[in-house]
This record gives sequence, C-alpha cells and structure tokens, in this order.
Amino acid sequence: MNGHRTSLPAVLVVDDEVRSQEALRRTLEEEFTVLTASGAREAQAIMEGEFVQVVLCDQRMPETTGVEFLKIVRERWPDAVRLIISGYTETEDIIAGINDAGIYQYILKPWHPDALLLTVRAAAQLYDLQQQTQRMNLELRTAEPVLRQRVEAKREKLKDHYEFARITRAAASPLNQVVELAARVAGCDIAVHISGESGTGKELLGRAIHYSSPRTGRAFVIENCGAMSDQLLESELFGHKRGSFTGAFEDRVGLFEQADGGTIFLDEIGDTSPAFQVKLLRVLQEGEIRPVGSSRSRKVDVRVLSATNRDLEEEVRRGRFREDLYYRLTQFVLQVPPLRERKMDIPLIAFDLLGAAARGMGKDTAGFTPEALDCLARYHWPGNVRELHNEILRALTLADGSHVGAHLFSPKVLRAAPEEDAPDMSVLAGLDGGLKERMEALEARVLRETLIRHRWNKTRAAGELGLSRVGLRSKLSRYGLEKKTE
Repeated sequence: MNGHRTSLPAVLVVDDEVRSQEALRRTLEEEFTVLTASGAREAQAIMEGEFVQVVLCDQRMPETTGVEFLKIVRERWPDAVRLIISGYTETEDIIAGINDAGIYQYILKPWHPDALLLTVRAAAQLYDLQQQTQRMNLELRTAEPVLRQRVEAKREKLKDHYEFARITRAAASPLNQVVELAARVAGCDIAVHISGESGTGKELLGRAIHYSSPRTGRAFVIENCGAMSDQLLESELFGHKRGSFTGAFEDRVGLFEQADGGTIFLDEIGDTSPAFQVKLLRVLQEGEIRPVGSSRSRKVDVRVLSATNRDLEEEVRRGRFREDLYYRLTQFVLQVPPLRERKMDIPLIAFDLLGAAARGMGKDTAGFTPEALDCLARYHWPGNVRELHNEILRALTLADGSHVGAHLFSPKVLRAAPEEDAPDMSVLAGLDGGLKERMEALEARVLRETLIRHRWNKTRAAGELGLSRVGLRSKLSRYGLEKKTE
C-alpha cells in the first residue's frame, strides 16, 4: 500500500449518494481522516495512493455491490478493516458474503451517529491490534532460537529450584517419608492427591512431583478451585467461546488445554460443587475438554495433581464429594503433616524464610536470637508454614539489629498459645495440674512474655505488672526465670 500515514486514522467512505457521504463525514471527521468515493473504481484508485485503515461501504452501488467490492479489498488490501451499510432487504446476500469478504460488521440503515462512531472506532482499534500482532509474530519468529534457549534455561532453573532435596526438613522429620513417597511416584504417570492442613506446603510438593516427572519439559499450571463460582471455574479450566456468557468478549484457552502434555494442580478440590464434580469427572474419564459454548471437544493429555485441607473420605461418606471422582483423583495419596507435628523443622524453615525475606527487603541479618528460636518452637502454628512466614516478615520489618529477637514477635507467639488459642482465663484448661499449679504456670507464662517484650528490662516489666523490682526478682527466682536475664 503506497501513500503516507496521516495523524488521524483514515476511513474511506464508499457511497454513490452525496448526502450519505456528507452525513458520514460529519459523524466521523473529528476523530478520523475521512476520504470519500462514489463507486468501486474511484475507491480503488484512492486506496492505491492513501493509507486506509477502515473501509465503510454501502451495499447498493451502480458498478457493483458493496460485498463484491469488499472482496476485492480483502484480496488487495487485507489489513484494512471492512464495514458494510445497508438499508434494504438483501440481508441474506450480505450475510452469505460476510465470510468471503471478511466483513468486520454489518450496519443497518438508518444508523445512529453515536453507534456508528463507536463501531468505526472499534474497527480502527482492531486494525491497530492486527498490526501489533503481526509485528509481534515477526519478532517472535526472528527471536525464536534465542527464546527457545531462554525457555530451556528457565525450565532447568525451575527444575533445580523445585527438586525434592530443596524441601526444607530436618533429618528426623516425619516429612521425610512423605517426600520419599512423592519422589517414587513422580515418575509414574498417575493422579496424585495431596492432603493436609492449609499452609503445609502441598503446592510445593506438587511442583516437586511435576519437575521430577517425565512431563517436566511441559507446562505446570495451578488453579484454586475453592475461590470461584462453577461457571467461572469451568471457564478457567476448560476455556470458553466468545459470547458464550455475559462478559465472554473473546475466546479463552482453558488451563487444561494450556497444560496439554504437562501437569495441572487442582488446589482446594474438596470445595467444588457436586455439579462441577460431574463435569470434571467426564474430563478425567474421556481425556477431553469442551470449552463453554463450544459444540466440539478437544483431546488433552494432562496429569492431574489435586490437594485439599478437607477429609475427602469423610466428604464422600457425607455425600458432598462424588465417590467415582474421588477414586479418579486418589490413585496415590500423600498426607503432609502439620508444622506442630514436626517441630524439628521449624528452625530450618525459619532460617530459610528469614533469608529470603531479608533479601527481598534489602536487610542484612545474621539470624535469630536463641530466645526467638525458643519462642518459635513453643508455638503450635495453626496456620503452619504460611503463618510462620507472616510472623517472620513482621519481625524482620520491626528489626533494627543484626539478629531478630523474640520481643519482635506477636503476642500470640510470645505466650505460646494453646491449640484453641483461647482468650483470658480459659488458657488454664490447657495447663496441667491442680488449680494452684495451673495458676503458677500461667503466672510464669505472663512473666516470661512480659520480660521478653521488654528485652528483659526488669524495671519496665515490673512497672507493667504492678510489681516492685524486688517482688519481680522473687518471682523470677521462684519460677527459674532469673537465668534468662543474664
């Protein structure tokens, strides 16, 4: 296409009626450079010398129909976006020629100026998008060898980062057996279900399984099934066709199709509805997905890993989870123990999390004080590793020294709350002995927490507790806490 580019997008109006040309010009001229032609020959001559983004053509013209002219435009100037206007009854003829002419939109007379302007504006935007896509495709073809090398390098980096050896645990950790089982099943192309409380690292274990499997070279995708409605979840996993539901403005490729040849990790699978479970079961049985609004199914080869913090067997017994889907998902089951059952892992995990957080914040820290590690070991961590991570972020944010001290932890960690995290005097239920022994244990706990918060400053601690310094010393000696101040 010859000619020059104008500052405004160029629209060519092809209409043999002068009044129609002028009406269209007045509607469009504020946003577009409007060129006019009275017939197909004149329009082709203009396009030979001008850079035209959008062609707006009337259907009835003396020389030829609008559809026939736009077929010529498609052959010679395929980038131009083509629109057609008609006020007559030849709707079927236009519709029949839309595909051949590649017509973007059919506008019916009498048209409204605002609606017409919106349509032409959208056509111009489509032209820009097409040009961007062409440039990107050219760049991708040019850069393909380099990109392939980068993808391979990234894949190797991910494989190394998520290998089983990098799952932090102590030598005597109960997590070791789980990791060993996961490593053995990674090479077997079967469905694996990972159960455990929230925050225990189920997704991390799933990633390790994928990157240690024969599918490591393909995609690993994740979806939280408990975070959305059935319709949205179906669209996310299986894809949808444009116009299949409100808000579906374009075709979408689902995660199952994106993961073809690779692995999909379905988190919180126990939160799905019975209606969605039926659709998922069909996909797993038949190995094919059908996008929402499509009449055609597509074959996919995907390994399914799933996870939940629910007891799926109990959910099956209660009728809230399909038994047939349960057996499809649980060809092999891994149970990740909570953090409170592997206290020996806490220091190692804490140091890993602290190092990563310090790098992210740009802080230089040498680690935890012994007292801080003692506090972390005493707490029961109902939120598991995720809660430990948040606690370390909080402490590191407040830290201004080389070590993270116990006084930087939140009150619940300082007082090493019992399982039920009960408020006020109900904490006595979690202590051993008679009333006198429980009261003394509670008093010792309050003393210890207060001293830690005040960095073992006895004057400040005594002031907060309403004790004299001598009285505080007496109680510290009585409960064997005096040595902590040294």
